[in-house]
Amino acid sequence: MAYCLQCGHQAEHKIPEGDHNPRLVCPNCHYIHYENPKVICGAIVIHQDKVLLCRRAIEPRYGYWTLPAGFMEIGETMAEGAARETIEEAAAIAIKPNLYCLYDIPHIGQIYVLYLTELKDGEFDVGPESLECALFEEDEIPWDEIAFEAVKRTLKHYFKDRQTISDHGSFPIHQESIPKDKGIKRY
Repeated sequence: MAYCLQCGHQAEHKIPEGDHNPRLVCPNCHYIHYENPKVICGAIVIHQDKVLLCRRAIEPRYGYWTLPAGFMEIGETMAEGAARETIEEAAAIAIKPNLYCLYDIPHIGQIYVLYLTELKDGEFDVGPESLECALFEEDEIPWDEIAFEAVKRTLKHYFKDRQTISDHGSFPIHQESIPKDKGIKRY
């Protein structure tokens, strides 16, 4: 970006007084543009011990499998965003959301928030951002075709937790940072 979002004057990248990061600063109106992390919200949707995955019909990672997830919108909660993304990508209703996994990915400025949910009535279809959608048992997961590290970690947590949680127990919340060396690509 080369111009001020407030007045349209040519802006410059510099460290504002009292700050420690380079920002886009307008020498005309003194507006400072701050770039903040983006929140990705999504769901691990379960039906009869199977996980709902969507094959991406959009970049990045076209053709790879993922959980229904995407950018949080202004005016919605994280859980609402996860539910909306599930409808958009899999024409499915995710119910009973419980916060499950949080991932900091600082080198690309993203935060992943994933909810553990159930699939209402076992019904799903293919949304406009997906090539196909399917329910997978653990041994059917296409591990080499998973689009994002956060999705792969969430699936691994779920299958491990499922083995140790009783029918009435609650799943733990997982919080991790994903380092740069994991080959992470922007959502």
